[in-house]
Amino acid sequence: MTPRRRCWLMKSEPEDFSIDDLARVGVEPWTGVRNYQARNFMRDGMREGDRVLFYHSNCNVPGIYGIAEVASAAYPDPTQFDGRSKYFDPKARPEEPRWFLVDVRYVETLERPILLSRIREAEASLGDDFALIRRGTRLSVLPVSSAQYNTLLALE
Repeated sequence: MTPRRRCWLMKSEPEDFSIDDLARVGVEPWTGVRNYQARNFMRDGMREGDRVLFYHSNCNVPGIYGIAEVASAAYPDPTQFDGRSKYFDPKARPEEPRWFLVDVRYVETLERPILLSRIREAEASLGDDFALIRRGTRLSVLPVSSAQYNTLLALE
């Protein structure tokens, strides 16, 4: 029996890496996550084939711009060991990595992005546990229930 596919929302600043960039390269390692809870979601929760809502954050028009999927099991983020990287972590060692990532594969760009303003309007149908619109939540990787995933895509 195949385990049930999970759903996630992953945030990226489009100036750094956008859904168009992912479409161009096809598969990309999701480097640079430096929050323990987000790391744990990638390391412990994500499985190949899981669906990802690709969210543009910290921009003029934030929202979900595309769909991707998890393309690998979690593995150590190599940027933690690279002293030239802005994601370098002097406490990380190859024999004891602190930060993990998954590869993400492009699936599609949405015809019309699902804007944050529209997501906020649908807050009641997403439930109290939808972290994206909860005050104080700044995670770049968030779990999304199947019901929330379907509700969000129906907003397109």
